[in-house]
Amino acid sequence: MATTRKAKRMPAHVFGFLSQRNRAGLIRARSSLPRILRMTLGAIGAFWIAESIWGHSQPIFAATSALVSLGFGASTTVRKTAEVALGCTLGVALGDILMHWFGQGIWQAALVMSLSLVVARYLDSGAIFSTQLGMQSALVVLLPISVDGPFARSIDALTGSLLALLVIVFWPTDPRRSPVSALSDLFKELSEALLECAWAIRDDDRRAAFHALIKTRGTQKHLDKLPAAFRASKEIAMISPTGRRHRHELNRLSKRFNHYDWAARNSRVFARRLASVLSNSALTPEGAQTLAPLMRELSEAVNTLAHSVRETTVAGQRKYEKSAQLQLEGVAAQLDPRALGVEGLQGGGLVLLLRPMVVDLLEAAGREHQEAIDVLPKLS
Repeated sequence: MATTRKAKRMPAHVFGFLSQRNRAGLIRARSSLPRILRMTLGAIGAFWIAESIWGHSQPIFAATSALVSLGFGASTTVRKTAEVALGCTLGVALGDILMHWFGQGIWQAALVMSLSLVVARYLDSGAIFSTQLGMQSALVVLLPISVDGPFARSIDALTGSLLALLVIVFWPTDPRRSPVSALSDLFKELSEALLECAWAIRDDDRRAAFHALIKTRGTQKHLDKLPAAFRASKEIAMISPTGRRHRHELNRLSKRFNHYDWAARNSRVFARRLASVLSNSALTPEGAQTLAPLMRELSEAVNTLAHSVRETTVAGQRKYEKSAQLQLEGVAAQLDPRALGVEGLQGGGLVLLLRPMVVDLLEAAGREHQEAIDVLPKLS
């Protein structure tokens, strides 16, 4: 009987799995459409140039070189594209040279690949560069000899690589996309963690505080993405004519990275301390009544910061940043244990832990350091 019930449930599980995979696939395909168009343009364009202008027959290396250079990656930058393009071009050229010396065959292909990989590791430590150089040189030796001359395939590879670089420069992805996505996710998760802290205080629930601690630890994965995302984005914004308008915004956001990092770290310290305070029943009901709404206000302010980085216009960003500043200043002005009615060493220490976090959030929203400190009430 149990086996029969399990068999009846199985189709539902399979359907749920397939439905989830279908949704994920559709989202992935839709978000990749701009890159797919660039790859198609680069590959077919390079093939057409090599065939129609250079007069080469079946210039497959022109298309493959452009396609590989513009391929799917975490972040397609000019440096990465140039690295792949150089690997493709050198691989084809080296294969042409070695084939001219040693001829074609299996042992020649093995020798060419080995020598190519040695040269690749000598020239560059990048795994992508080495792989492309070795693969392309081996393909040259294994494929039939080109009727267009000994180095026609090298010219084809160079054509595809150069066209790929031109596509990256003149048709880049939105340079804001990667850092804005990571920043938005960071603020969203931090806002949710602070809201869970508010619920934990309201309900005197230490388990909710531990859940908030786990969520604050989850912000680290977003922080880890930011340095590389900012570097790649600023590189594209500096080189691409269409991306230059984002340079000031990217510089402004990247300069605040330390404040994002410190605020997230302070939130972990606060959540860990909150779990301890609630476990020891060290927060009075009166203190909880004032501190819980304050944490909700702080959560809303951080959520406003998430809206500010997602805005596409500078005016919209400034508007949300100003709103976040006002919300954070309202929270900061209340951070006095006595004014909040929070008593005891542990409860008062909990309020004091919020002060540096709010200062960092204010600076993340654009306030100067002294301006952020001046908002805090003086402690007697």
